[in-house]
Amino acid sequence: MKTLVLAEKPSVAREIARVLGCTKKGKGSIEGAKYIVTWALGHLVELKTPEDYDNRYKTWKLEDLPIMPKEMKLKVMKKTGAQFHHVSQLAKRKDVGELVIATDAGREGELVARWIMEKIHFNKPFKRLWISSQTDKAIRDGFKNLQPGQAFNRLYESALCRAEADWLIGLNISRALTTKFEEPLSAGRVQTPTLAMVFEREKTIQSFKPQTFWTIEAEFSQFKAQWQGSKDKRIFKEEEANIRYKNLQGNKAVVKSIRKKKGTEVQPLPYDLNELQREANKRFQFSAKKTLNVLQKLYEQHKLVTYPRTDSRYLTTDMVATMRDRLESIAGTYKEEVRPLLKGNPTLPKRVVNNEKVSDHHAIIITDQPLFLSDLSADERKLYELIVKRFIELFYPAYEYEKMTIELDINGERFVAYGKRTVEQGFKGLFGGGENDQALPLLKENQELTVQNIDLKTGLTEPPQRFSEADLLAQMEKHNLGTPATRADIIEKLLSAESIERTNHRLYPTKKGKQLIDLVAEELKSPELTAKWEQELENIARGKGNAKTFMANIRKQTEKIVSDVKKSEKTYRPHNLTGSKCPECGELLRERKGKNGRMLVCSSHDCSYRRAKDPKLSNRRCPQCHKKMEIHNGKAGTYFQCRRCQITEKAEDKKKKVSKREERNLLKKYSDDGSFGSSLGDALKQALQKKD
Repeated sequence: MKTLVLAEKPSVAREIARVLGCTKKGKGSIEGAKYIVTWALGHLVELKTPEDYDNRYKTWKLEDLPIMPKEMKLKVMKKTGAQFHHVSQLAKRKDVGELVIATDAGREGELVARWIMEKIHFNKPFKRLWISSQTDKAIRDGFKNLQPGQAFNRLYESALCRAEADWLIGLNISRALTTKFEEPLSAGRVQTPTLAMVFEREKTIQSFKPQTFWTIEAEFSQFKAQWQGSKDKRIFKEEEANIRYKNLQGNKAVVKSIRKKKGTEVQPLPYDLNELQREANKRFQFSAKKTLNVLQKLYEQHKLVTYPRTDSRYLTTDMVATMRDRLESIAGTYKEEVRPLLKGNPTLPKRVVNNEKVSDHHAIIITDQPLFLSDLSADERKLYELIVKRFIELFYPAYEYEKMTIELDINGERFVAYGKRTVEQGFKGLFGGGENDQALPLLKENQELTVQNIDLKTGLTEPPQRFSEADLLAQMEKHNLGTPATRADIIEKLLSAESIERTNHRLYPTKKGKQLIDLVAEELKSPELTAKWEQELENIARGKGNAKTFMANIRKQTEKIVSDVKKSEKTYRPHNLTGSKCPECGELLRERKGKNGRMLVCSSHDCSYRRAKDPKLSNRRCPQCHKKMEIHNGKAGTYFQCRRCQITEKAEDKKKKVSKREERNLLKKYSDDGSFGSSLGDALKQALQKKD
């Protein structure tokens, strides 16, 4: 009997098949003596849509809501139907005795496999491959230690609850808002409270009133000190600032106290997905989605890092013995940093190894796969270097420093100077040492110092900044909105729905987003409610929650929120209406963003008029700035224009290339004997001479 192995993607399936010795390739599988490896294409099965239950739901009507089937049913996705059929046939083969689920080791991966199994009515024994890296060794070890499939039933229940809850709330609320206010409006269990946080930050910024403040700085021969009040170093009254400033002129300073304090900064923990996305956004301006995509390639294709969709920053005890192998895999590239570690016994800090703080997967670290940096793209290399440097730092000592605080008195006014010096570089000496503050001289209490200058400075208080993606991810993690695996998609969904926009790496709510937040129910905007749902889903996965109770509450909540939308007396004004009228029906045009630029679309649902607002870009390059030129059709024909440089060129100005076919026809026409031995140039030359 053979074992059927179900992977999530073809690329992963090929690697598993190679390790298992499967070589016979079919349309949707790779077969060997003992194993048949097949794959999903992401999801092959999904929840049925409303119109699958009743054809009348094809037309969106407010009175039909909420749509809540008694039993949620599955259907095969059309675009991946052929692969589903192939998996189904393999599962039903008489020589297949069991199934190994080898989809991603997480909540979503479990759902992918279980839905396929349910739809094909799989009733044979099944096991689970649960690995955290895609190296050959990890795959081999994983197949030696396959776990019972039923051990992951709770994880499947949690994934199923999440999918059904998102269907019930997201679909019903979005349909209710769209039909009530006659505008495509999208709301959901996680995306709406996330949008609400962006909106609240915007409200804080808009209501902020700047205040003028003053600071006073005293300059000495070897250092500087700042005036310090009982609560703040800023003075908010100009008269008070001027009085204090005059009071300080021509006076000596007396050292009142000198305090020294030693401090230690321990090595940072390894990355989880959320922390890595934040770091990549801060350093490289990567979006959360881009970081996840690049990380997935490092995991699946290059096999250089462990499982990416993790929410843990800790490692397990069974991993300790693998650290030397991992360090040896990078010793050729990071010689100076790694070789000293390999001379002894590389040891992890005790706080990093904690089995209780690892749920499904440990932190993201490097694997023992040999490293060839030249194989990586620029983005892959940037992200890998973040992970590998954080990993190496774990094996070096903590950073030690000494802080010094000097308190001075100048004519009754309190001034403070801060200094910091490095005692032991530790891990900070690897990739950029510890930062030293100003060096403070050796002084004694009651020592008198000459003040060289007193400087009165003014400034304005500033509002908080708008969220970057790193900031928003931190807030989502703080309020337990979504999971590390879904947060990137939530942000992208808000961007694509035009509820928020990204400008200079900061997130702004749009006019549409501001109105949407005003229209949705208060409880749907609440991060606390969504965080409670996420915690309940986590409890279900751990066997501490009740799936039926959770879904019953979701259904009640859906009914209430839809009812609130129906009763609402609020109005919505389309955010993208222009002053231009549709040439076909006279209604105002709306501006929408499309894949090929901005479009003008008729606001009437009965009219299909649409046209591009922005001119199309051609492949013709501006001779001055070398950017792509716009293509236009005028009275004199087609022309190219670079608005930036005010350069215009006729389309005919560019020489047309002769195709191979045209060249053969011309050669045949102008050559004497019809042969193709000479070039087209020679043939034309002979033809002209003959004419003369």
